[in-house]
Amino acid sequence: MMRERPSWRQRWRSATELTGRAAGRTAGLTGRVFRHRWARRVRVATAVGLTGVAGALIGVMLFARADINVGPFSAEMSVEPSVTGGTEINIPPLGSLHLDSHRGPVHLRVDLGSLDQSRTEALIDNPSAISSAGDRAVDEVVAGVSRLGLRTMGLGVLGALLLAALTFRDVRRTAAAGATALVVTGGSLGLAAGTLRPDSISEPRYEGLLINAPAVVGDARRIADNYGRYAEQLQTILGNVSRVYSTISALPVYEPAGNTTRLLHVSDLHLNPASWGLIRTVVETFEIDAVIDTGDIVDWGSSAETGYVSSIPSIQVPYIYVRGNHDSTAIQAAVAAQSNAIVLDNGLAEVDGLTIAGIGDPQFTPDKSETNEAGDDAAPELLTTAGENLAQTIRGSGKQVDIALVHDPAMAQPLSGLVPLVLAGHQHSRSVTMLPAPAPPTPDPSVSASPAPSPSALAAIQPVVPTRLMVEGSTGGAGLRGLENDDPTPLSLSVLYFDENRELKAYDDIQLGGTGQSNVEMQRNVIGLEEQPTPTPVPSTS
Repeated sequence: MMRERPSWRQRWRSATELTGRAAGRTAGLTGRVFRHRWARRVRVATAVGLTGVAGALIGVMLFARADINVGPFSAEMSVEPSVTGGTEINIPPLGSLHLDSHRGPVHLRVDLGSLDQSRTEALIDNPSAISSAGDRAVDEVVAGVSRLGLRTMGLGVLGALLLAALTFRDVRRTAAAGATALVVTGGSLGLAAGTLRPDSISEPRYEGLLINAPAVVGDARRIADNYGRYAEQLQTILGNVSRVYSTISALPVYEPAGNTTRLLHVSDLHLNPASWGLIRTVVETFEIDAVIDTGDIVDWGSSAETGYVSSIPSIQVPYIYVRGNHDSTAIQAAVAAQSNAIVLDNGLAEVDGLTIAGIGDPQFTPDKSETNEAGDDAAPELLTTAGENLAQTIRGSGKQVDIALVHDPAMAQPLSGLVPLVLAGHQHSRSVTMLPAPAPPTPDPSVSASPAPSPSALAAIQPVVPTRLMVEGSTGGAGLRGLENDDPTPLSLSVLYFDENRELKAYDDIQLGGTGQSNVEMQRNVIGLEEQPTPTPVPSTS
């Protein structure tokens, strides 16, 4: 007899029963593993560790604070978890200083509070009191940080013990949570101490009102020349802040070194009318001696845009300009017609003791109705050729040129080894690099051999100097195109500080939030402290 095939209901019932039995066996096995003593110990250890860390975080974030006196100020120090570390010094209402003081999971915050009037007057009236205050300030800060570190560890352990006691109600687990908190807080503080950078006070990043930046950060030349002396740098910042507070509403007189030359580097204004007000503010606040504009002052290079450059005389200091790829020869002529403008197009000029050379961008890309002498469709090789032309002009002048100006960084390489500093723009993004050193010329085998000149003779003919290329962002926030993205392009400009030997000592990078924003940041950079890539030789193109 043929067996009757089971119906689909019977098959479904059988499959369900098999699945249920398999699931039951799996659940039983999982339950046995879960109930194993080692699994239980792992769960308990994990819970104890998480409780210890959570309790430490709660204790530190809520109570890890210490009150100290720094010079004439009463300050509050606090720590908080952080990925990058660092130190933040809040100076209300002037702004804040941010220091890359250390790495690690601990961020130090210092809030300057009330100012003792008698101590402030003593500092201002007595120069020796300012000096001694700077010396004492170092000890006061170190003592405050040490006291805060011990308090942080104690509060972290206490927070872990309290949370573990409420959670587990077990002495051993509570003690284990406290030990975990001790390891975590102690390790974090140890990592911060091991990566401490005292010299970071020479390169603060300022956030606040632009007009207060020089008063708070201090004189770049003085700090650059003495960055190795931590106490003196702290004294400088302390003295400047004290003077600002004591004047109530009037800003202090900023007294730069008498032999310091200050240049303001701007680029790529792109018809933004707000750029002129920003430039005037920086020129007045930082006591700028001259402004350098590395091109793209307009957008289309049309004759209708020549009126935009009529604001140059309002700057009231020399305005050195080289043409950008958005600037036609008509725009260049309009700039040259301004009373305080100096246009460099394969030429040299001397400004406040500095010899400056520059050449315009040979390309003109936006408006073909306004052509440049180089032509509308200049090949990329023309940029290198323009740089070589400027280099030949510098060699032929017989002068030691301190700064070379180009618009496109692609024009800079032929100037490597010839000038110590090249300023450029075009990229709408700030960067500082060292140009690769030029390779020595290859001798022509067709020319009869002659004795090679000595190294000293070569240096006398044409000394080779390391060349720094500084590319400025857009001082005009890239014009209207800066509003195309979700975040507007920031407005960027830099203050350059030169000593009596015409050497660049430091520079301040200033950045304002893009159009419609008002936040301001300033980063102090001291030559010799920033990391520099090692120049590498490249084949000579000349």
